[in-house]
Amino acid sequence: MPFKENIDNVAARIYDFIKDKPETTSWQIKLALNISSSVMFLALGVLMQNGKITVDPDGINYKIAKIPQQ
Repeated sequence: MPFKENIDNVAARIYDFIKDKPETTSWQIKLALNISSSVMFLALGVLMQNGKITVDPDGINYKIAKIPQQ
């Protein structure tokens, strides 16, 4: 699978994972989806750039929250 396609696929998996959660952490996502940190952060960047999530520092982790879509 091409790299960009892999990142987009992981971004979709992350978005699906957080869809029913008001907030989660990067650590919870990493463990639940069994993905590497680098791929996870690239995918989170895609979601953030597309205006789908917010990412806020929380100690050594990050709080991830879905932005309600119009």
